[in-house]
Amino acid sequence: MKISVKQFYIGVLVFSFISCAEKKKEVENTVYEKPNIIFIMSDDHAYQAISAYSDRLITTPNIDRIGKEGIVFTNASVTNSICAPSRATILTGKHTHINGKVDNQMPFDTTQVTFPQIFQQAGYETAMFGKLHFGNNPKGVDEFMILPGQGSYINPDFITKTGDTTRIEGYVTDIITDLTLNWLDKKRDTLKPFMLMYLHKAPHRPWWPRPDKFKKFLGKKFPEPESLFDDYKNRGTAAKTAEMNLLYDMMYNHDSKIRPEVTKRMKNLSPNVPEYEGGFQTPYTDRINEEQRALYEPILDEINKDFEENWPSMTDEEKMKWKYQRYMQDYLACVSSVDDNVGRLLEYLDESKLSDNTMVVYTSDQGFYLGEHGWFDKRFIYDESFRTPLLIRWPNQIKPGITSEEMVQNLDFAQTFLEAAQIEAPSDMQGESLMPLLTSNEGNWTRDAVYYHYYEYPAVHQVKRHYGIVTIDYKLAHFYYDVDEWELYDRKKDPQELKNVYNDPAYADIVVELKKKLEELRLQYKDSDELNQKYIDIHHANSIDSPLNKKG
Repeated sequence: MKISVKQFYIGVLVFSFISCAEKKKEVENTVYEKPNIIFIMSDDHAYQAISAYSDRLITTPNIDRIGKEGIVFTNASVTNSICAPSRATILTGKHTHINGKVDNQMPFDTTQVTFPQIFQQAGYETAMFGKLHFGNNPKGVDEFMILPGQGSYINPDFITKTGDTTRIEGYVTDIITDLTLNWLDKKRDTLKPFMLMYLHKAPHRPWWPRPDKFKKFLGKKFPEPESLFDDYKNRGTAAKTAEMNLLYDMMYNHDSKIRPEVTKRMKNLSPNVPEYEGGFQTPYTDRINEEQRALYEPILDEINKDFEENWPSMTDEEKMKWKYQRYMQDYLACVSSVDDNVGRLLEYLDESKLSDNTMVVYTSDQGFYLGEHGWFDKRFIYDESFRTPLLIRWPNQIKPGITSEEMVQNLDFAQTFLEAAQIEAPSDMQGESLMPLLTSNEGNWTRDAVYYHYYEYPAVHQVKRHYGIVTIDYKLAHFYYDVDEWELYDRKKDPQELKNVYNDPAYADIVVELKKKLEELRLQYKDSDELNQKYIDIHHANSIDSPLNKKG
């Protein structure tokens, strides 16, 4: 049988088409060995304090390594910048108005399915060590030791799986790592893939460093942010009334490590800053042993001597600068310990031949102000608290050295981990798997805007309730409850968010477009004014900070 040249080429084309289609199908249906997943989360670790983002304040070589060998997300954010709600969103893959954990006071809805439960049901061994920050019995976790509530830096207590509480002497960041490495090395079932949550307390307030870091960082001086003396003149009521100012709201005893007897002796301290009861004693005096006391006391002597001699003669500007330096010294010392311990974990993975098939994720439960706008803490939709660090390494799956500017959120973590493990995610999760971005298939990523909603007001720091939309170029926020104000920021022209342009006629069309998109997101995520009122009513009924309760 003779085959013509024409028939030959048609046959080749058909074969090539079928072959390519089969190869494409093969890629789409690739089944790889189920990866181990290690989720590392610190508490209040600002992206500004990770040198993969900026080395202006500190170098963090071990955390940076995750990004250098994987991907760094420069526009990662949270849905609600406060500890427990952020953690609930991560665990459930749902916004806080859906999972019910809208603020630190609201109880977590224990009927919610969490991603560790799904991993456990799929045959993974699961473990959690460190700070959970709500509840004492995490669901879907085979082994855990967690801090009660906020936990302590020095000689911390841990809740075990049996419900008992045990105190371990030492520094919390080191201990959490010891527990994690001990489980990896001696306790896990090596025949199963694992999902491990390695959760640091640091660098959460009140920033008690390990003694060697305390001493080392006390001698350092850090550059000040441009907006340290922000006067909020082009912002709304919320920025003007928030109680997060370094000079007026950061406490002498609790935060700056001034001994209570010193502040008592220095009568009429200015400014007068209310203190937490036991703010110095509870995290320090009541917990240290004599050996630790011998290490801490000389450093505290130096801080207190400087304060007592110089504070009374300082101008307000000098006091602000002094408090900023004290804050940075302790905060960054805590960060340095986190970085050291992340290095211990990465080294163990290398030595144990676990690195190649382990996805390692580093993030924080939210961002944090490091003096920007004169502030500490978080809560706002403004960048320093809204954005969060996110670095992911997964050898053989993620190309090293990638940077992504896509709008990703902590809402996406659960679905990402599940897809990476080839486990089907529940249909009611609200995030979007990051797998297209991790595997260089950006064309399959569709999101161009994210939704944010903060609820905890009236409450500590007095940051007003607000919700908003953020795109690569703009940020639109609506502050409500006891105000009705809108703010718009041009993220490209005004990256420090110093000028609200909501009423600028040049942005009128942008406002209309963003409001339309904001309502679409609220509908997509099932948020509403009715839900706003529901959570306000619950807050009124239960919160000691509520003006209604103060009326008796």
